[in-house]
Amino acid sequence: MTEKTIRWPFVGLIVLLVIVLDRVTKRMIIAKFSVGEWYDVFPGLSLTRVHNRGIAFSLFNDGGPLTRIILHLVIVVAILVITYLMVRQSSHTVLSVLAFGLVLGGAIGNLVDRVVYGHVVDFINVWIRLGGNIHSWPNFNVADSAISCGAGLLILHELRSGVAERRRSNAPDAD
Repeated sequence: MTEKTIRWPFVGLIVLLVIVLDRVTKRMIIAKFSVGEWYDVFPGLSLTRVHNRGIAFSLFNDGGPLTRIILHLVIVVAILVITYLMVRQSSHTVLSVLAFGLVLGGAIGNLVDRVVYGHVVDFINVWIRLGGNIHSWPNFNVADSAISCGAGLLILHELRSGVAERRRSNAPDAD
């Protein structure tokens, strides 16, 4: 293991941390809030309890049982694909380990909600007041945040890898 790489099992630690943080925060919201109840933390951020039967940004929220079955299958396949991508190499950069761990932990966290509750518990509400209107981002949770941050880090990792590869291919031979 070099200074720039880390073995893929460390992803498991990140996955576990994301799942625990996601479960703890959702349990706290379930214990403290009724569905639809909210609390302003400060202007632009509220805590609320929302049940999301769909996927990101409440897409497919109104779908029937077949839609939910298909969503479960897609999520399970995504988890398996991410796991495969993660373990097919013996080591990854710290950035890719963090990214894979965040995405996988978030996906598993939301899948646990779907299996246990039949929906995902969302509770973070970000909003802004413009003029007399309030514009709100769709509600989300720790797992959603982990998935988004992990996806962003994966993109950054691929961009950095591509730049490094181009530099290596353009470098003069040492012969």
